[in-house]
Amino acid sequence: MKTRINRRHFLSTTALSGAGFLILKSPKSVWSAEANEKLNIGVIGAGGRGMDDTQECSSENIVALCDVDESHLAKAANKHPNARKYVDYRKLLDESKDLDAIIVATAEHTHAFATLGALQLGKHVYCEKPLTHAINEARIIADAAKNAKVATQMGTQIHSSSNYRRIVELIQTGAIGPVREAHVWVSRAWGWQTPEEAVANKDIVNIQDRPKEEMTPPSGLHWDLFIGPAPKRPFNSVYWPGPKWYRWWDFGSGTMSDLGSHFNDLPFWALNLRHPLTIESEGPPPHPEIAPASMAAHYEFGPRGDMPAVKLTWHQGTKKPRQFVEKEIPQWQNGFLFVGDKGMLLADYGKHVLLPENKFKDFTPPAPFIPDSPGHWKEWIIACKTGKPTGSHFQYGSELTIMNHLGNIAYRVGKKLEWDPLNLRTKNCPEADQLVHKQHHNGWKLA
Repeated sequence: MKTRINRRHFLSTTALSGAGFLILKSPKSVWSAEANEKLNIGVIGAGGRGMDDTQECSSENIVALCDVDESHLAKAANKHPNARKYVDYRKLLDESKDLDAIIVATAEHTHAFATLGALQLGKHVYCEKPLTHAINEARIIADAAKNAKVATQMGTQIHSSSNYRRIVELIQTGAIGPVREAHVWVSRAWGWQTPEEAVANKDIVNIQDRPKEEMTPPSGLHWDLFIGPAPKRPFNSVYWPGPKWYRWWDFGSGTMSDLGSHFNDLPFWALNLRHPLTIESEGPPPHPEIAPASMAAHYEFGPRGDMPAVKLTWHQGTKKPRQFVEKEIPQWQNGFLFVGDKGMLLADYGKHVLLPENKFKDFTPPAPFIPDSPGHWKEWIIACKTGKPTGSHFQYGSELTIMNHLGNIAYRVGKKLEWDPLNLRTKNCPEADQLVHKQHHNGWKLA
């Protein structure tokens, strides 16, 4: 596909999505105007999540594939034998004149580099979550996407579910009254923990410290390309294959950035959250190199329009909300809880319920006003062809990513942070700023 989107048309259709979602008077489909011409797509990170992303976009022309692991690349090429193959995404970008769009599904620490390169070339980009590995990277990507005026989507697939839309409608129409407290919890306990906790949590790859043993990388794995901008280290099986790498601060951000991209997304959307005033985290003493299995992060937000100030708490692993611990709510192992002046809303990925149930037994939900999505990937494909907005575009995704990273940073420095979103710094904790502004290594520069 060679057609470019008219700039004025694109701006007119994306203006509605500045808050990260559409609020329309009618749920009639906004996705019906779909161009027939196929996109030429390149995939950077063709294994793991990238394999799923490629499959979901296989209605288009998959013309270039890249992965640092040649075994992953070969599997992807079996399904797309006519696609060009690369192990270094920089070469794919150098030879991308025939590409309309690029999928980025590399390890987290290289998301920003691949994504920025694609945006600077004017390509539409779908990037897996979290959008970036650091806060300053997220702002760079958001600015680049705004300047590029292309279709973008962060891989928060649940954002496109009907369940999320109905919950947002309930919260924003006041079904449970003003919300001043919200909780998110996930049971996943991957990360640093004692050996006893690892056994209890059935975590068979629990790691205590960086290994000193040097192993030979598997045949076909280009380890130096995987390392990229991270500090160099010898190969060891504790890092590869994924998702082992995501527990290590140098490559990922643990459960917070991974599942937080999905779970914190719902209150972020429903409550119109953007920039927290303060962030405070709790958990075991932080490990210098490995993200925790269990932790909690408390965010305070000021009033937003007619919404009051609210406190959002993230819980992972063994951490749970008070209402869960005291069995005031059903014992869902992963979930969301919105606490309003008139009741509560409990939800997970696929369902939701208003509490107490006897109070809401005759409740009539509002008529749907947020259009259902045709699907997360299809939404992006249509946006590439028509300029229609996506729900998890990079302006929205960058702010959600920043919020999640702030929870990790507060945990790592052990202080309550006061956040300055304009200048991307903490007002009260200079030592946190070195984590906000990530240092890159081995000559890699994000510019």
